[in-house]
Amino acid sequence: MRESLERVGRFDPDRARARFLSGFDAACTRRMEVSGELVGFVVVKPLQDGLLLDHLYVIPSAQGTGIGSEVLAQVFREADEQGRSVSVGALKQSASNRFYIRHGFEFIESGEFDNYYVRTNPARQRT
Repeated sequence: MRESLERVGRFDPDRARARFLSGFDAACTRRMEVSGELVGFVVVKPLQDGLLLDHLYVIPSAQGTGIGSEVLAQVFREADEQGRSVSVGALKQSASNRFYIRHGFEFIESGEFDNYYVRTNPARQRT
């Protein structure tokens, strides 16, 4: 995430830490581990009509190994079981935009710095 924020001139470690801590909810946060080693974390928060994928961070050395896709598939399974959609925001110039589109998210709107996406529950699409 730091690289993406630096690319658009928005990296500020104090602001990033404050943003994370202001919305931190341990009950919604899960560690990602491979062979007992921490490789990232995911934060999924309930919304009134869906789930918010608030954070999905994979350390750079573990990126490109499929761990993000595996975690996202688990989030989708949980959302599908609950009949919920999944929403996510991504910094406009971040590679995460391609990742989310590749995994079935649809672009909804663009803000000043972020793009917003939703992955509708497949059961809802059939009705």
